[in-house]
Amino acid sequence: MSTVHNYLRGTGVALVTPFTLTEQVDYPALSAIIEHCIRGGVDYLVSLGTTGEAVTLTPEEKRGVLEHTIHCCAGRIPVVVGIGGSNTQELCREMQELNPNGIAAILSSSPSYNKPSQEGIYQHYMKLAAASPLPLILYNVPGRTASNILAETTLRLAHASDRFAAIKEASGDLTQACKIIKDRPGNFLVLSGDDPLALGLVAMGGDGVISVIANAYPGIFSSMIRSALHEKFSDAAQLNLRLSDLHKWLYIDGNPAGIKAAMSKLSLCENALRLPLVPVSESTSRKLQEEMDRIGSDQVLLPR
Repeated sequence: MSTVHNYLRGTGVALVTPFTLTEQVDYPALSAIIEHCIRGGVDYLVSLGTTGEAVTLTPEEKRGVLEHTIHCCAGRIPVVVGIGGSNTQELCREMQELNPNGIAAILSSSPSYNKPSQEGIYQHYMKLAAASPLPLILYNVPGRTASNILAETTLRLAHASDRFAAIKEASGDLTQACKIIKDRPGNFLVLSGDDPLALGLVAMGGDGVISVIANAYPGIFSSMIRSALHEKFSDAAQLNLRLSDLHKWLYIDGNPAGIKAAMSKLSLCENALRLPLVPVSESTSRKLQEEMDRIGSDQVLLPR
């Protein structure tokens, strides 16, 4: 297995982009979040994804956030960058103009809104593979794109080019994920894009997760994934249950509204988003606090 595939096993964090109360990128808070995640033992960071509100950042802000993330990581863990959209030609241009230094891979969601066919999705990604200077992680998230990358299309891509290193599978369909795991080439990773299903996916033979909740609880969540990858499923199950009731309240008012509310309660960043996103409701905030009080600290206490 190549180096990049080793890098992408385990727990990646879909980093939030913290804002000040005046909606400017909060670089000191970003530094603090990165240190929090690294201390928590995560394996890599994903900058400028959906959780990072990349669609509301200017090109200058995107460059600034990515450069700051690479600088803060200082080679301690890998950095993946999100580059997605619905215009294949424009994405190819962005990838060709990207400075790849300090970046391990590119995460790219399938096109949204224009709802391509499976053949269109295949040809879209093959164009990106030809243009990209880095390995690509496919991203299947039907809840946002309004189209599912079928297992057959994922496997077709994985076998067509070794430029595809992995898929972030967020369809919520473990049967679909299982088919990909069963029939994939040996160097293609399957990563969960749904935190509540991550343990199940790893137990079926998957390779890890790109996580939202690990922004707030990197120690517990990365330890859960690491235990599962080492087939210590009793330990993994205990850690999974510590966080299981929190997931609902992180997503009921949308992502990243929930995780930013949680991180604000942990004093990691302001509870600030850019429109059209808004903070969670007061009732959701109260439920989040109740669950976070129950969870306690991010310290991991595994049985001997």
